[in-house]
Amino acid sequence: MKSKNVREVALETLLAIEKNQAYSNLLLNKMIEKHQLSSKDVGLLTEIVYGTIQRRDTLDYFLRPFLKKANKLEVWVKVLLRLSLYQMLYLDRVPDRAAIYEAVEIAKKRGHKGIASMVNGVLRAIQREGVPSLEQIADPVERLAVETSHPLWLVKRWVKQFGMDEARKMCETNLLPPEQTARVNITRATVDETIERLRQEGVEVASGDVAPEAIKAEKGNLAHTLAYKEGYLTIQDESSMLVAKALGVKENERILDSCAAPGGKSTHIAELMHNTGQVVSLDIHDHKVKLIQEQAARLHLTNIETKVLDSRKAGESFAKESFDKILVDAPCTGFGVLRRKPDIKYVKTESDIRELAKIQREILDAVAPLLKKGGILVYSTCTVDQEENSDVIKDFLEHHPEFVTDETMKERLPKKVQPYVKNGQLQILPHYFGSDGFFIAALRKKV
Repeated sequence: MKSKNVREVALETLLAIEKNQAYSNLLLNKMIEKHQLSSKDVGLLTEIVYGTIQRRDTLDYFLRPFLKKANKLEVWVKVLLRLSLYQMLYLDRVPDRAAIYEAVEIAKKRGHKGIASMVNGVLRAIQREGVPSLEQIADPVERLAVETSHPLWLVKRWVKQFGMDEARKMCETNLLPPEQTARVNITRATVDETIERLRQEGVEVASGDVAPEAIKAEKGNLAHTLAYKEGYLTIQDESSMLVAKALGVKENERILDSCAAPGGKSTHIAELMHNTGQVVSLDIHDHKVKLIQEQAARLHLTNIETKVLDSRKAGESFAKESFDKILVDAPCTGFGVLRRKPDIKYVKTESDIRELAKIQREILDAVAPLLKKGGILVYSTCTVDQEENSDVIKDFLEHHPEFVTDETMKERLPKKVQPYVKNGQLQILPHYFGSDGFFIAALRKKV
């Protein structure tokens, strides 16, 4: 009866995400702990939950012709049909009959006989007749949106900004499961030594594809290792590892990380300075600042100083021209990390883009005076939208003639990404390296 439990837990998880707009990654961990699932069941649960969210709109398109009164359906019934159809269409190892049987059992338990027979009827009809063809959607942009389960407004934006071909590649890549990568703490061990240490723990790892201190998990979870616990590595995407590199920090400098939680980039900067100098890490939330402190302690880094502060008020706490380098890893829509957080695509709106772009500009305006003449300011986001990226930089440079783009950023980055750097700006799309979508721009304050 254990396998039935997995699907019930999947339904419970998906309903909580739907109702409370809870983040899937955080909620999933809570559910796994709560129900004490075996590792085999954890794998199936993760796949059903993420897969059903990733392909929600596609599944709804396939279900529509089989549902007489779709809008009258209770939410849990709709979600149950989605997760069952997901298994039938996308999980080879789950036989259709098992997915249908489990769905009917859950429907009996949660509802009544009528609902159970409706669920059974819908799924069996799909099994017999197959799902409707996506080719029936005449408009190519709309078809791409439904086929890859991205909101139409978002796909339209991407097609306008990057062209149809790039937009398609991006949408398709967003459906792939993400790789787990980590950054080796070079103050404690080399990449090779860390790989060997992990192999002794039974975790299979390889060197990363882009960043020099990156490793990627091929089997096993890096976050559950002793090497992680003892501070030899930090879970981080490879795109994200390029940000500290773009700053070009040197030993004994004073660096401001203005939006620092949960601390991945602050700790990377601290490591690149070999635990010298000072990294001042700000975040607006107290509980998030604690996360930065925990990471610094775990990694044995003593050159990080944290402060709970809205970076838009940084001028009230720090003297002008008191930092050698400044990082603004700005709050953003997160459209570059849809592989890891698929729920983002359904909850964010176009007005979120505008509101965040305004906050991004306010943060840049606030920290700009704190940078020494000749110093470097790096602006980064984990999104791909130009309104939050190149447009923000263009606007900033128009209002701050004391800054220029820093063309030398290219030389500080790994060879593999250098061809993508243009005018001191780098836009990584998810399909370039299989890493997160990311934007990085470097600016220099005139002397």
